[in-house]
This record gives sequence, C-alpha cells and structure tokens, in this order.
Amino acid sequence: MLLAKLWDKINAGINRNIPAHTCFLSPREAEMARYLFGDHPGLSAFGGYEDAERKMLCYLPEYLEEDSLMEDDSPIVCLRAVFYEGDTPTHRDFLGSLMGAGVARETVGDICVGKGQCDFFVTEEIVPYLLQNFSNAGRTTFRLSRIPLQEASIPEPEVKIIKDTLASLRLDGVVSSGFRISRALAAQAISAGKVAVDGLPCEKPDKQVAEGAKISLRGSGKVKLEKVNGQTKKGRISVEIHRYL
Repeated sequence: MLLAKLWDKINAGINRNIPAHTCFLSPREAEMARYLFGDHPGLSAFGGYEDAERKMLCYLPEYLEEDSLMEDDSPIVCLRAVFYEGDTPTHRDFLGSLMGAGVARETVGDICVGKGQCDFFVTEEIVPYLLQNFSNAGRTTFRLSRIPLQEASIPEPEVKIIKDTLASLRLDGVVSSGFRISRALAAQAISAGKVAVDGLPCEKPDKQVAEGAKISLRGSGKVKLEKVNGQTKKGRISVEIHRYL
C-alpha cells in the first residue's frame, strides 16, 4: 500500500514535469522507495537538513536545483518550540504529544530537542493547526513559531565510543560488541527479525557489515560502525563503534 502511494505521487510529478514529494519516510521505507524507483534522475531524499533520519522522497524537474528544497516554498517546514531551560522534555515527549493531538506520524520528520528549544520538521499542510493548537509536550509548555530551514538548530547526537577487535565484520559480532551482549544473544535477536541495517531488517547473523553502517536493535537503540581500522597483530579487525545514547 505504501509503495503504491509513493509510486502514484512521484509518477504524477514525473509525467507532468512538476515538483512532487512523498510524506516523511522512515529509513526502512526510504530504502524500499530507493529500490522501487532506482536511480531515476531528479529524485532525491530530503529531510530538512543534511543528516536527517526521516526524509521525503522528492522529484525535481530539470529546471529546479536541489537547493530549491531549502527555500520558502519547500514541502518541509521547521517549527521551533521555545521553553524554560530548566525543563527537560525529551524526543518521546514531543512525539507523544504530537500523536496525542491527532497528527499522523507520516507528517512529522525529525525532532531535534536542545536546551530550551526543540526544532522539528513537518509537512506544510499541518502547520496552521499546530501553530494554533500545539503548546505543550508532557508537562512542558512552550511557544511555537515557524522558522526558515536554514536556521534550524541540530544538536550533536550523544554517543558512547566503543573500541574493540572482532574476528570478522559479521553482523552478529558487531551487534554483540556495540550493544554489549553475548554473540549468541545477538544471533538470536537477528534471526528473530529484531535487527535492521541501514533501515532494512536483516535476519542473517553472518551478513558482512560495511564501514558507516547504522544498526538498530529493537528495544536497545542504535549503533554505527564508525571505523574499520585494519587488522591487529593477532589477525583480528580493529573497529570503532558509536552507540547513540
């Protein structure tokens, strides 16, 4: 159903040679869309800033540059919630309040919580409703306003750096090291479909993981195989893994 909707929206733009875009997609949905459309010219993934996790798939005709997605008529809007710095609302607080307000998940992109403010990305059509009705996340009350995409404040993610040596770059070994669980438990989680690599579920414990791959374990968060540093004197592979806190 999702792929059919994406196909209809993007194809309508391609056939009429006009800009077109989808809703916000999760990494897994974006990867599915990439397989659906292949390397079609004019297609790009855009989430409001460079390293966004949730992105729209956008079609731009030849007469438009990719920079146009950052302009005032962009399909993505950034809203800023400003609150008392002593409050510490979380990503979950903002997302839960948005869902509680009846906002569909596909209309909300990344939520970037910082000190005293939260910048989050939404589709244009829900902006008037949010500006009038969205004023608290959990117990935190805030003032909401629309800001240019260029002014969005994206906090650096907190990570724990794990340096380890592995016998190979098998997925179960990377999961075991990154999440500090046994190799057997890592293999079980992978076989049970609880692990995704770059947004796509993977049930093969022996899958080889490439440098830069992001791996999520359901219920435990996400890690990134940041660096593969080569072999040690004992023939093991030296790696640096970042675990997102």
